[in-house]
Amino acid sequence: MFGLGMPELIIILVIILIIFGVGKLPQIGAGLGQAIKSFKKATNETEIDVTPQKEEKEKQELESSVKTESAAKSEKQRV
Repeated sequence: MFGLGMPELIIILVIILIIFGVGKLPQIGAGLGQAIKSFKKATNETEIDVTPQKEEKEKQELESSVKTESAAKSEKQRV
């Protein structure tokens, strides 16, 4: 696991205990667990639409005007 053995993990745990204290460890663990849970939930979502509605409406209007113009040109060419 990333080149860390049991002795290294124990040393890291002791340093964390010294820095944060025993009372803060459950809060840190709960916060870390919630962060991992929300990250997994976000990665499992199929698609997130970040396009503002205004730009989407303008795009649809532009596409419809282009279709109308191309239809008018094709009718002129027929005549």
